[in-house]
Amino acid sequence: MNRHLPFRSAERDKATMSHKLAIIQKSGDMLVDVFHYLALFCIGSTIVWSAFHDYLGMMATGHASLEDILLLFIYLELGAMVGIYFRTRRLPVQFLIYIAITALSRHLVIDVQKVSDDFHLYLLLSIAGAIGVLSLAILVLSFTAKRYGCPEEGPEANRPH
Repeated sequence: MNRHLPFRSAERDKATMSHKLAIIQKSGDMLVDVFHYLALFCIGSTIVWSAFHDYLGMMATGHASLEDILLLFIYLELGAMVGIYFRTRRLPVQFLIYIAITALSRHLVIDVQKVSDDFHLYLLLSIAGAIGVLSLAILVLSFTAKRYGCPEEGPEANRPH
């Protein structure tokens, strides 16, 4: 009977170790979630703070230029992206592309006034080309999402219609 005792002890040790690993995994998941929500709150707060600061600057001057309005759209898109990420834990790539298009459009509006030599002309053409490529990327992403679905929606959503 004594020779079965080490076997039972090994089983008990294995069960105890498995239980401890489960507790560590659960604690780690909780810490990651806490960091995730804290970081999102900080990012969202920074976006609101920056947008409010720039808005107050516009109010102080008494008007908003096209550059200012495009900047507010960038803040709006960043806030929407953080909100979607907060709710779904998915980062929508399309929002990043929209932000890039808006930022490039803002840059284009600012630089159009400074076109004086060939360099600036080529820069403006490059920016316009980049906006076109990003627009095509949005088109491709939208088409594939409608046709094939998203991986997170499950296998039945990935079938062609």
